[in-house]
Amino acid sequence: MSDPQHPIDPEAPAQAVPPAFTPPEETRPRWADPPADPPTPPRWLEPDPLDRPAASAPNGGRGGMLGPLFAVALIAAVMASSGTYLVLDASGALDRVTPAPGGTTAQPASTTTIRIDEDSAITRAAAIVSPAVVTITTREGSGIGVDPLDLPATGVGSGILFDASGWILTNRHVVAGAQTFTVKLKDGREFSGRTYGIDTLTDLAIVKIDGEDLPVAPIGDSTALKAGQLAIAIGSPLGSFENSVTAGVVSALGREITVTDEQTGQPRRLRNLIQTDAAINQGNSGGALVDALGQVIGVNTAVAGSAQGIGFAIPIEVAKPIMRQAVAGEPLSRPYLGIVYTAVTPTLMRQAKLPIDYGAWISSSDGRAAVVAGAPAAKAGLKDGDIVTAIGGQRIDAGHSLEDILVRYRPGEEVALSVLRDGATLELKVTLGTRPADLQ
Repeated sequence: MSDPQHPIDPEAPAQAVPPAFTPPEETRPRWADPPADPPTPPRWLEPDPLDRPAASAPNGGRGGMLGPLFAVALIAAVMASSGTYLVLDASGALDRVTPAPGGTTAQPASTTTIRIDEDSAITRAAAIVSPAVVTITTREGSGIGVDPLDLPATGVGSGILFDASGWILTNRHVVAGAQTFTVKLKDGREFSGRTYGIDTLTDLAIVKIDGEDLPVAPIGDSTALKAGQLAIAIGSPLGSFENSVTAGVVSALGREITVTDEQTGQPRRLRNLIQTDAAINQGNSGGALVDALGQVIGVNTAVAGSAQGIGFAIPIEVAKPIMRQAVAGEPLSRPYLGIVYTAVTPTLMRQAKLPIDYGAWISSSDGRAAVVAGAPAAKAGLKDGDIVTAIGGQRIDAGHSLEDILVRYRPGEEVALSVLRDGATLELKVTLGTRPADLQ
């Protein structure tokens, strides 16, 4: 993509549980609203922004950021030395999400009322999804070396069975670097797992096991989430407490965190995350965040280390494209434009004297080319200083960022770009590329 998302109505009848995940035809997900604008907008390198250094927690803040900085950690449990535990820094409270005001609905003269309280909703949702939440135990190295104490590193995370053929969605940091791993189901069965593919965009991976009569978790719709609705986290915290269930609410949408991989030392930004106060602990990585209907709405990924009740999950809509690719036997891939840009806001418009207060302004301040040579954007004729105002007719604004729109498309697909250049609007066609696997 570019360099540099239900509550129960007590009066409504109970809804049927949807069937197992089946790849729909060309479903294009919508995205949650991105964070509110910081005073100094960041420039993004498509599709994974790394223009800013990872936030550091010691001083509790950094100039130009809204809200406090707090340490968070990816939540794969470490079972032995030299494990794959990753430390992150996060910039929190960058946005405020207000639940949509509830309306009143006239009741018919004769009604049948079915009451679903929170406790029964949690119990029902857990019963639906828990059988399909697996425990993944990984091993790095053989443990055979000169030092007899040089034991193989063992880590534990979680995963979600989303297809009866044995397809599992998990976090990249759960399986990255693992030479072998075991997948254990709630019913006690164990399988050898293999990594099918690693997502090049965010902290996701697809794992495959071979088995029969496998349970499948119903897949929900994270685009309809509202702050304040019920959220249920299911996973294997601390590697020992398999299929634990905790409940809370969706605290906010569209959060951003900066993560630092202790194995590589490289920072990454995870965007458009769901924030929840459902208890998430080490070992929950890759587990399910579930709504009151027993549908998966997110993948548990990170937790704040310096605060309680602040966890993060990747929305299921972000994962759906690679889930479809895996089931179809295709390699995991994401679209790519090849630009460095800044999201235009009213503040940036005033500061940079831009003609409009929305869009993606192609620009770079660190000496890099704003349009990557040979990339799809360059071939389409995009230039430094252009403002991309729409993709495929969808306007780029606070509720629809460039990358959130772009992820709806596939590599190789041709899309129309609306571009503002020197006061004139241009319509350009671009054939999207495939995001490089080593793009940081």
